[in-house]
Amino acid sequence: MIVVAGEALVDVADGSETVGGSPLNVAVALGRLDVPVVLITEIGTDERAALVREHLAATGTELLSSPSVDGRTATATVHFDEDEPLYELDLSWHLPHTELPECDALHVGSLGTVLEPGRMSVLDLVEQAWARDVFVSYDPNVRAGHLTEHDHDQAWGDIESLADRSQLVKLSEQDIEFLHPGADPDQIARSLLTGDRTELVILTRGAAGATAYAAGAGGGAGGGVEVSVPGTDVEVVDTIGAGDAFMAAVLTVLLESDSLGNFGPGMPTDPGRLEQLLTAAVEVAGLSCARPGAAAPSRSELRSGWPGSVPS
Repeated sequence: MIVVAGEALVDVADGSETVGGSPLNVAVALGRLDVPVVLITEIGTDERAALVREHLAATGTELLSSPSVDGRTATATVHFDEDEPLYELDLSWHLPHTELPECDALHVGSLGTVLEPGRMSVLDLVEQAWARDVFVSYDPNVRAGHLTEHDHDQAWGDIESLADRSQLVKLSEQDIEFLHPGADPDQIARSLLTGDRTELVILTRGAAGATAYAAGAGGGAGGGVEVSVPGTDVEVVDTIGAGDAFMAAVLTVLLESDSLGNFGPGMPTDPGRLEQLLTAAVEVAGLSCARPGAAAPSRSELRSGWPGSVPS
């Protein structure tokens, strides 16, 4: 089972409302890929909260939620700038201390790892995972609007600190451009491999595909392996949630290949396994882009035998 911790909200766009939030999208995408999943979050007691509960129940996602302070469910009003979604957030985050359920992995990310005071509860979940030797994955999923109120250097320092405690870090070229305008994305991604526990960093490149950076035999970035795969050829309808679908696919492949624990083949560090991992995730993200909304595909919609055998 995989536990996801972070915000759940309702996206408001063109008069319509759909359930969203990066961590929630990851949890839902995992459920659609037939992975047992629990979402730890907070929601209100209003009508929008009912939408969230119904959305999660439809994919079999278990919900561990706390009520928001004001009883309202968070919203993100979506605007588009050259087809890229921008979000106007109405979100408070007061997640209380929560005991980490028994699980194979914990995934955290986005605003739930940034906004106080709930951020401390998410970090505590990571520390619980650390103490129990539970696999941790992290996707900062940076929101540009939030960075207008925070120092970029401090934001990057917070990201590095949490990345240090995660075996897997996934980020996008857009994340890096927000935090380090003009920087080399590959260099920034490689730098995260110096974390105490970090074994794999994945950089998504939108339509251009993705690159994985695996730590060398001695740890750290030196002597590591790098593998890139191209994007899939799809008619893009909506990119919202594509990165979350990608993240869920990565976790699914790692879980099903026994790569999250101490007794399986371990995290993929050879080119063959990394290519298979990225190819499977890019496929899922591509299918998500081919439909409106954060609509990750179900397992039955993927090619027969997805994700394919994992090379030994």
